[in-house]
Amino acid sequence: VQLQASGGGLVQAGGSLRLSCAASGRPSGTYIMAWFRQAPGKEREFVAGISRGGQTTQYTNSVKGLFSISRDNAKNTVYLQMNTLQSGDTAVYYCAADEDVVLRSSTYAYEYWGQGTQVTVSS
Repeated sequence: VQLQASGGGLVQAGGSLRLSCAASGRPSGTYIMAWFRQAPGKEREFVAGISRGGQTTQYTNSVKGLFSISRDNAKNTVYLQMNTLQSGDTAVYYCAADEDVVLRSSTYAYEYWGQGTQVTVSS
């Protein structure tokens, strides 16, 4: 699976961004997908994940109610809608995929990774 993330940029605190991750190489719906982020000097952390069919989602506590993950299997694309962004959300955001059926929050659970897209929130 090849993943291409896009949609990052500079936004003011309180603003919104929508990230996209286009997948290719395998039929969509045959892998779980997730978003991770990595801030400077910090470890990569799980943000949100979505099941193969999109029925099940999972979020890290700090983004619940603020971020929303979704997928369009017809377009082989997963999205991360981020609202009410704060400076603490500044990071490089990575999309990831795996052929497993169980959503997990560990980086080790995902075999395929995109190149990352920078999100910078100015206060």
